[in-house]
Amino acid sequence: MNYQNRYLQIVLTVFTFMLLLASCNQSKTIKLKIIETSDVHGAVFPFDLVKNKKSEGSLFQVYTYVKEQRAKKDENVILLDNGDMLQGDPVAYYFNFINTNKEHICAGVMNDMAYDAATVGNHDIEPGHTVYDRFNSEINFPWMAANAVNNSNDSSYFKPYTIIERAGVNVAVLGLITPSIPKWLPPNIYEGIHFNDMIESAKYWINVIKTKEKADIIVGLFHSGVDYTYGGETKDTYKNENASELVAENVPGFNLILVGHDHHGWNKYVINNEGDSVLLAGTTSRAKDLVEVNFLLVKDRQSSYKIVNEEANIVSLNDIIPDSTMLSKYRIYFDDVKSFVSEKIGSFTSPMFAGDAIFGNSEFVDLIQKVQLDYTKADISFTAPMSFSDTIKAGVFTIADLFKLYRFDNLLYTIELSGQEVKDYLEYSYSSWFNVMNSKNDNLLKYVKDKNGEIIRYGSGKPKLAGRYYNFDSAAGIVYSVDVSEPIGQRIKITGMSNGDKFRLNKRYKVAVNSYRGNGGGGQLTNGAGIPSDSLQSRIISISQNDMRWYIMQWIKEKNIITPAKFNNWGIIPKDWWETGKENDLKLLNLN
Repeated sequence: MNYQNRYLQIVLTVFTFMLLLASCNQSKTIKLKIIETSDVHGAVFPFDLVKNKKSEGSLFQVYTYVKEQRAKKDENVILLDNGDMLQGDPVAYYFNFINTNKEHICAGVMNDMAYDAATVGNHDIEPGHTVYDRFNSEINFPWMAANAVNNSNDSSYFKPYTIIERAGVNVAVLGLITPSIPKWLPPNIYEGIHFNDMIESAKYWINVIKTKEKADIIVGLFHSGVDYTYGGETKDTYKNENASELVAENVPGFNLILVGHDHHGWNKYVINNEGDSVLLAGTTSRAKDLVEVNFLLVKDRQSSYKIVNEEANIVSLNDIIPDSTMLSKYRIYFDDVKSFVSEKIGSFTSPMFAGDAIFGNSEFVDLIQKVQLDYTKADISFTAPMSFSDTIKAGVFTIADLFKLYRFDNLLYTIELSGQEVKDYLEYSYSSWFNVMNSKNDNLLKYVKDKNGEIIRYGSGKPKLAGRYYNFDSAAGIVYSVDVSEPIGQRIKITGMSNGDKFRLNKRYKVAVNSYRGNGGGGQLTNGAGIPSDSLQSRIISISQNDMRWYIMQWIKEKNIITPAKFNNWGIIPKDWWETGKENDLKLLNLN
């Protein structure tokens, strides 16, 4: 009996050992979900305070979705933001510049949502050091931009990367920002910082991560777009604005690159120079959707985690109910901003439609031209429509309407240009705006076309214009025509100054432009007028203390009652070609 018990004990011990051994050798499977928001532009609330209606998306809707995912069994969620949070909405503007005593609402909401990390966007830099340094001090997650570098010691001004752990999986997230900021913003906005090339920076930092960290997954969180040809750049352009795909192709080691900045929405694979596949994904804007990337990883006793499956989805938030606890907590913030934007500034006797400015001389743009000329006392003013389809209604004009009329936090510059540079500036501006027409039945506007001559459309079906509306600069202070039947570079004929003086190509003129344009944004000054980038600062005569929206507000307050009117100082010829082309394009863009 003792012998039998001893035998059974040995058998049970061996069996238990074998089970333990088998258990140790079994693979461990982990699910990981990475959620990205990007280009939210202050869309915290599910309500559009400019248009006074329910919005398509909001951070509060994002939070509802994120909480649902976090509540799922065995779901390991990482929440990331890819920049441009602090500009574009009255909510952000109010806490950037008006109510600076409270915690910034974007910081408070993102903390409550438990973001794991975020990247800095160019529009986060635009409000200035006071705003973004304050925001950075209030958030409790890393805000990253490895290639935004201190001038003094070459260290990253923001955090370069972070390691996030979920269920034993280590995820390295590297943040990069588009390096084109000096083309758009005055130096005082980013004082003490310079911006390095994304490809060079990615190569350096991925080597640091591989050397110092034990990362199972490496993620690029890049506030930069995908189309590296945008703005006439190429894959070889140093400090390319939209270099995300270039990094994916040329910097091995990334498992996932999340993009932003261009608002297009992406979900595709890129093959890098070592033959590996890299998933590239990104959202559109204003929290209308988010990107969700699902990883399945397996680990056995002898190896690190291996990715066995990955897939990305762009998730619409239109039908997601905003989180009720957030709505309740931040209700007083909403009421404060709503009161602010409801303030009456003046009155308009007739409406103005931004869409008119896409097709020619318009009241919408000429009101901005008037403000720029009045404040700078310049000879000539350049500006573009800051909206594509907004309407300023007749009647009371409020602060909310300012955000329809002028969306960006630009400063106002006065610069010096020769008459020849003025003409070349305009030739360049109209080169990506109006098509070269061969008959009145051609498109007036210039579109991007495929090799078969068909207009390329976005996923929404909207035709893709060759240029962005905010680069469609026209001029005030001079009288000129644009002949759309002539080749690019030979279409502008300036007949004189608006005050009756003769326009001279060799004369120096004072010209009013916004800071985006004055620093080279859009290329009118550099590619058009031919002024080297490093010479632009020498052309500046003066820089405003406040942003353009503030000057427009003061101007309207002073006038009180505004009757919109065109300068009628420029037009498109042949006139019948313009009229027919305009009607065709209004239908194509669904603006009629």
